[in-house]
Amino acid sequence: MTLSPEQMLDCYATMKKIRLFELRAAEEFAGMRIPGFVHLYVGQEAIATGVCRALRPSDYIVSNHRGHGHLIAKGGDFRYMMAELFGKKTGYCKGKGGSMHIASLDLGMLGANGIVGGGPPIAVGAALAAQYQGTDRVSVCFFGDGASNQGTTHEAMNLAACWSLPVVFVVENNRWGEFTHQSKHQTVEDIADRAAGYNFPGVIVDGNDVMAVHETAIEAVARAREGKGPSLVECKTYRIRGHFEGDPMKYRSQEEFREWQEKDPIQRFERKLEEMHLLEPERIKVIETAIRAELDEAVRFAADSPYPDLAELTQDVYTA
Repeated sequence: MTLSPEQMLDCYATMKKIRLFELRAAEEFAGMRIPGFVHLYVGQEAIATGVCRALRPSDYIVSNHRGHGHLIAKGGDFRYMMAELFGKKTGYCKGKGGSMHIASLDLGMLGANGIVGGGPPIAVGAALAAQYQGTDRVSVCFFGDGASNQGTTHEAMNLAACWSLPVVFVVENNRWGEFTHQSKHQTVEDIADRAAGYNFPGVIVDGNDVMAVHETAIEAVARAREGKGPSLVECKTYRIRGHFEGDPMKYRSQEEFREWQEKDPIQRFERKLEEMHLLEPERIKVIETAIRAELDEAVRFAADSPYPDLAELTQDVYTA
């Protein structure tokens, strides 16, 4: 076992924080307080939690359009996250990034990305910088099964392999590339098989089992930190919400949906902790109550915060 009982409980709390944040974001979006689109991480909480638990604060992560969970797992503050979603000046990106481009350089979160496959080159650049500077920092890139088909992703993996860069590619295979099932957009069943083309390890893990994800991530991160080069970790999972909020999800069957609901990562881990006598219903209520109070404060903070001034429109913008 790689985690102590206290650390396992902390993982549980992190997963609950991600789930409850996302559900609250859905409420605020439905109430038209969040502009633009939001793509929620519900059902995939074990991946961000298990992977980021294997990292140091100084390590880097790069996310995608479904990135709230990654930032929370890296230590994100609900207040600044919610303010960013609301488009407010007090947000992590001063209200200019929104849901799909939220970032926190202080936490090593180099940004969510609205471009499918836009993250891997950034992660490789961060890994190259770490190698060049002689640090032992590791870069982790989260992306989906759809992005695993993008040329940017393959170019990034090829370069990482050629230069033996300290990067871990984490593909969150939630079975659906937007509205297209994995079986319709690629011929391989296991995306991890593609690592063989770049001569680095490709590993498959149950993405709804936080302990399995963590143990796999520990090995991949250690390999990168020791200068042995990249790895590809495929986490098999499922998104419970639609591709975006408002998606009617008519493209997938109720049978498939119910099957994966029964594999909910939080409920599974809850049962495991109860069997280990580490968690009881009263403790669950305490954890949830504390998180909901934190979310209430975050929404108040966001609602009371000012919008960016029009004079700041071109500040912090590096390309036009």
